[in-house]
Amino acid sequence: MTDDKLREECGVLGIYSPGNELIAPMMGFGLVALQHRGQESAGIATSSNGSMNYYKDMGLVQDVFNNKILDRLQGDVSIGHVRYSTTGESYVSNAQPLVVNYKGGSIALAHNGNLVNAKDIRAKLEDEGSIFQTSIDSEVIANLIARKYSKGFKQAITETVSEIKGAFALTIICEDKLIGVRDANGLRPLCLGKIDNGYVLASESCALDVVGAEFIRDIEKGEMVIIDEEGVESIIFDNTKRKSHCIFEYVYFARPDSKIDGESVYITRRDAGRVLADEYKIDADIVIAVPDSGIDAAIGYAEASGIPYGVGLIKNKYIGRTFIKPDQKSREIAVRLKLNPLKENIKDKRVIMIDDSIVRGTTSKKIVEALRKAGAKEVHVLVSSPPVVHSCYFGIDTPERKELVGAVKTVDEICEMIGADSLGYISVEGLMQSVHKKPSDLCVACFNGDYPIEVPKTASKFMFEANKAVEIKNT
Repeated sequence: MTDDKLREECGVLGIYSPGNELIAPMMGFGLVALQHRGQESAGIATSSNGSMNYYKDMGLVQDVFNNKILDRLQGDVSIGHVRYSTTGESYVSNAQPLVVNYKGGSIALAHNGNLVNAKDIRAKLEDEGSIFQTSIDSEVIANLIARKYSKGFKQAITETVSEIKGAFALTIICEDKLIGVRDANGLRPLCLGKIDNGYVLASESCALDVVGAEFIRDIEKGEMVIIDEEGVESIIFDNTKRKSHCIFEYVYFARPDSKIDGESVYITRRDAGRVLADEYKIDADIVIAVPDSGIDAAIGYAEASGIPYGVGLIKNKYIGRTFIKPDQKSREIAVRLKLNPLKENIKDKRVIMIDDSIVRGTTSKKIVEALRKAGAKEVHVLVSSPPVVHSCYFGIDTPERKELVGAVKTVDEICEMIGADSLGYISVEGLMQSVHKKPSDLCVACFNGDYPIEVPKTASKFMFEANKAVEIKNT
């Protein structure tokens, strides 16, 4: 991690549009709309009349694809993926979609999420003679589907997704059909849209807007949809698990112009700021945000408190991460490169700075120092999520628990560490209020340790390397 944030998971996209010569460019544009969910690699697979073509590489979407490549990716159905690695190393062989050849043809699969029992399943499959080409848990899913395919694709997929445990939103191509699957808890998002001559599946509704699709609905937890020339068929493969949508989609991951499970991400973040204003009444001159994801909450706080909102930090939108060395001094330089105070708005002001989360606290400390150097008289920090005290095992890259500042320090200790005049986190109840959902419908395990799925006790974050699993233990 070069900054002090939880890292995005991945983004998946699928388009079924027979005869559409623009399907590949549409996929490219849609993946750019999901780029915030993963910047390590990108890939597209297309199929027509049983013939599968695919291309994937490391880098951003616009760096991976050009017109020449897209021209070779024509077809009637297509899936795409942008990746940030949560299991498996950052190599092109781990980029998605995965394309698996089996006796009857090819399957393409793109996966957002993380499986907690992939290690055990993979070991069993390897004992039975299966050979794996990647170090990602997604290949376990593709392998299981291929092995079960003699039962028919519907049965193969339903049996597979009933066997795996964890978080997953899948887009799949098989037999020239587009298939979408959402895990039984609904941890990872997936939605359905309609275009003139077909349908679109996407991690977020913002991608539907970009490709000109009309939002229809969110895919339900435990649901598989099969899209072909007959339309959309829905199969509920598991309706026994509790609904547990990821709270951090609303806090940080999703784009503010998306709707996730019926709620506007922008409104939930704005309302979190309003709740903060009710929970923390501070006498100050200006409300500023840590851009970009803190902006909406800062606007809500300003509206509710009557304290004017202003731009206090300028974000460099063109910073790259590849040249930043993972040492402390380089990370400090990276913070200054990424965010710079607007002195004209800060000098001699009592500042309320709103951020969406504090993970390690190192970045917050540097920002507070920078604001003081810019002339701020006071710096009060408010956070629109509760302290992160537990790791996530369902597709979000979190540090080990000992590195989570909320797990090892009190709020007062964190305040002293980052050098703020005061520090306040939104309450869990306040965050639930802002998301407009019942607490029982959300996964807030990163705040309270109440995981909706049992995770391995010894190590539930792991990656595969060569033919063995290397456990990364949490302490």
